[in-house]
Amino acid sequence: MPSQSDAQRIAELESRLEFQDEAIAQLNDALVVQQQKFFELDKKLAMLVGRLQENNFELVDAQDEPPPPHY
Repeated sequence: MPSQSDAQRIAELESRLEFQDEAIAQLNDALVVQQQKFFELDKKLAMLVGRLQENNFELVDAQDEPPPPHY
């Protein structure tokens, strides 16, 4: 028969496990929301790049541009 301290330890472990399960569920929910936002932004970026390419707009690296005249 388990002693009182064993029963207390088991109760504490069960409590910790329940807390961890809840934390994992909350983190999973947050991750799902972040993934949805990422996919939305990825689609929008692809659309914007497509529009820029349709208009023959070239993406230029700032290092390739000459300095402004006041330098």
